[in-house]
Amino acid sequence: MPEHAPRAPQEQAPLPTRPSLAALRHLAPYLWQYRLRVVLALLMLVAAKVANVGVPLVLKHIVDDLQLQPGDPRAALVVPVALLVAYGALRASVSLFTELREVLFSRVTQGAVRRIALQVFQHLFSLSLRYHLQRQTGGMSRDIERGTRSISSLISYTLYSILPTLVEMSLVIGILIVRYDWWFAAVALGALLLYVSFTIWVTEWRTSLRRAMNEQDSGANQRAVDALLNYETVKIFGNESYEAARYDDKLRSWMHAAVLSQNSLSLLNLGQNLIIASAVTLLVWRATVGVVAGTMTLGDLVLVNAFMIQLYAPLGFLGVVYRELRQALTDIERMFLVLQQEREVADVVAAPALRVVAATLRFEDVHFGYQPGREVLRGLSFEIPGGTTLAVVGPSGAGKSTLSRLLLRFYDPQRGRILIDGQDIASVTQSSLRAALGVVPQDTVLFNDSIGYNIAYGRPSASQQEIEQAARAAQIHEFIQRQPLGYATQVGERGLKLSGGEKQRVAIARALLKDPPLLVFDEATSQLDSANERAIQAQIRLAARNRTTLIIAHRLSTVVDAQQILVLADGRIQERGSHAELLAAGGLYARMWDLQRQGDASDPPASRLLEVA
Repeated sequence: MPEHAPRAPQEQAPLPTRPSLAALRHLAPYLWQYRLRVVLALLMLVAAKVANVGVPLVLKHIVDDLQLQPGDPRAALVVPVALLVAYGALRASVSLFTELREVLFSRVTQGAVRRIALQVFQHLFSLSLRYHLQRQTGGMSRDIERGTRSISSLISYTLYSILPTLVEMSLVIGILIVRYDWWFAAVALGALLLYVSFTIWVTEWRTSLRRAMNEQDSGANQRAVDALLNYETVKIFGNESYEAARYDDKLRSWMHAAVLSQNSLSLLNLGQNLIIASAVTLLVWRATVGVVAGTMTLGDLVLVNAFMIQLYAPLGFLGVVYRELRQALTDIERMFLVLQQEREVADVVAAPALRVVAATLRFEDVHFGYQPGREVLRGLSFEIPGGTTLAVVGPSGAGKSTLSRLLLRFYDPQRGRILIDGQDIASVTQSSLRAALGVVPQDTVLFNDSIGYNIAYGRPSASQQEIEQAARAAQIHEFIQRQPLGYATQVGERGLKLSGGEKQRVAIARALLKDPPLLVFDEATSQLDSANERAIQAQIRLAARNRTTLIIAHRLSTVVDAQQILVLADGRIQERGSHAELLAAGGLYARMWDLQRQGDASDPPASRLLEVA
């Protein structure tokens, strides 16, 4: 089994099938931080709606005053002018209070989105390597993007649409009950309940269609990202048309789901408009009958009509809000599933920082397997005294690179311990552990930034002089100087603009710049030519002086100077000793050495070891 590819599936929380109020419970602590602003914004909301409801009441008095004194031109001028001032003031107050509400609440919304996005980002880096090897970057990034966007939508719709509409409905229905026949309130309330029930019923049906559309959208995005990340492989095999066809399959499924979703939306809009139109017609008819019968004035007719228009205008938008709110809850729950992922590797409570003095590294009876029942390491025990170098060699799948991953606590062993200066690394903070380690991995992935930035990533506070010194030590300074932009040269996504050897030397420079007490070289020279390999080996020996160093290698020429060499096979140590001692023993290591000396570059000795072991 390849040592770099864990097989055990990670338990993941199921995707939400029905959004619930759990998302609101998750959001509450983030809003509570701005509780004073929230309270003030709610007061502005109520004030705006009181002013808004007052507008039709003033309009009624204007109409009635004009109707009662038709022959008095002074009354027609003086009384309405005073009411018009009140009318204009109320209109201005609605706008004033609404804008004050938005000013007060804007920091709440954006602050909550910022804190949650940052928390999700930090949590992703706290999850184990197993989770990140199994996640699908495109689909997950789309879920997080939709989730953070939906937080803003949820808060905005709640404060700007749902609560204002509920407040206004309560005020209007209360006025209808107090001033008029209960019939008006009954029609208004009945239409409201019918409208909400119809909206919820149809939206529940539409949710499955919308969810299917989102699933296809995420799948199409994931397929596109996966193909672009493997750009070179696609081009090498000439599979552009094949990848386009796979992408189009997902787009076709998305298109079918999107069409169904849009058709169902049209049905919902039609039903909502019929309910609203019927209710407004009934109320205006009833008011007209009252005016004809003399029980209501012309101003009352205007008031009822204005109330209904004012009431059902936001109610018509409430259907859209409900649908968006429903979807926002679903999207937020999907995003919070990331936060619910438990950390496979976590610091113990009140874990102390690692204290490195001699930097002695010890593996004690370490057992580990990526999949239950299939161990990669079987009772591994060895020690690297402080300031010395130990090398591990062996065939692929022997568990060599697993050592570095356990040392970095990307995984924890199922049994046994790993100690640095007598401290179990599982009992100290991961940040202090990794601060003490400098690692040059076999497969180097660089940030899409400059060469200087990627080298400085080992110690972001380093000066330009220190960066260049590390580059010289890694034998890459001359190459950088030949570039037109020097250290500002962009490396491309994942370092695609650099060769494998150049990326490897950037990684070595990055580790040397960090200047840690423990160094791990995991096939650090695997992609270098012989001349550069010999040059860097000298620098590695210099960097390893007075440091505890673990070298993982296939090429035996890179480990001949190590004080101790372990030959790892089938998860166990088969041989140990210095280069000379292992050659004299005439065992596995000696056979590997002979194969390398024969110069069979087309068949790496580590792979042929299986034939001679």
